[in-house]
Amino acid sequence: MFLSKSLTLALPCGIAILVASCANHQPNLDAHSVTGESVILIGEEPASLAFAPAMSKSVNVRSTYRDGLPQTVHYEPGRDYLLDPSGHIRRTKDSRIPDFRTNSLYGKEDFNHSQFPGFGNGGFFVFVDYSHREKWSPARRPVEKGAAGLADTRRKLKAGEKVRIIAYGDSITSGGDATAPGLIFWERWADSLRQKYPLATIETVNGATGGDSTVQGLQRLSEKVLTQKPDLVLIGFGMNDHNKGGVPAAAFADNLRTMIDRVRKETGAEIVLFSAFPPNPKWHYGTHNMAAYAALTEQVALEKQCAFADVYHLWQEFAGKKKPEDLLGNNINHPNDFGHWIYFQALAAMNVP
Repeated sequence: MFLSKSLTLALPCGIAILVASCANHQPNLDAHSVTGESVILIGEEPASLAFAPAMSKSVNVRSTYRDGLPQTVHYEPGRDYLLDPSGHIRRTKDSRIPDFRTNSLYGKEDFNHSQFPGFGNGGFFVFVDYSHREKWSPARRPVEKGAAGLADTRRKLKAGEKVRIIAYGDSITSGGDATAPGLIFWERWADSLRQKYPLATIETVNGATGGDSTVQGLQRLSEKVLTQKPDLVLIGFGMNDHNKGGVPAAAFADNLRTMIDRVRKETGAEIVLFSAFPPNPKWHYGTHNMAAYAALTEQVALEKQCAFADVYHLWQEFAGKKKPEDLLGNNINHPNDFGHWIYFQALAAMNVP
């Protein structure tokens, strides 16, 4: 489990409470700027940024998501990369930027990751800060506006009370491929609430387990959630359910319903469901059916009147402009730091409170 610069209290079952006391790096993508957008570069081929940059403004291209780390390399225009007004960036012939053609999974179709020790994209990303002239904000779907289901959370925050948040799900929720604890999406969201409600005490609990589907999620629910006295539970599954040999879609939806019913009955906590994104389409174990699992997650949220964060459609909005590898820390099914930021934006789009 990640640990942050915060007060950490030991709990049974190896769970920790994180009461943050400092501001973590919060990337920005408002109407006119982007911070830390990730991209991998193949040879001298062009890759796309999400927006067309304003060439009159400064651009920062570097090797790490967070700027100013001891290992951060700042790449130079002309020497290391070329960037054009349409938002295409490419390596130069003698660039210091790693060439993705040397990645062990480059060019592999229907790959089995277990055959490629050391797989992953961590050493191949470049991260770009830039300004643009395109107005952008996460689309707010009707179900997200239904975050009125978080009325008690809203009341507690405004009253300066304690709110205990448990993040429950698979390896993505546990923080897979986030490079620092404060960059995990739900920690970012909690930090944004702390900044907005400084009098409230917001505790975050990492109750997620890598590799879990909703089947294991039900099995661990008592230990990881029900006995931990939550005020708010974030529930996100689907990545492992959708795999070949995973959990059928109908059973997946039923498992989510059961989790919601048990959480409400035994704790009274409010609930946010959030969907997942499609893994690398070249991965052997994916079923290419994540859209169905995302739609069912939203459907269950509507049925149960839960708040819902639409990660799937927001991810696809960015993925439609980029390569899958640009956003995948492990090149399979884990978001990188910018991908965790996309998850954070999906939570923030709920406007809670």
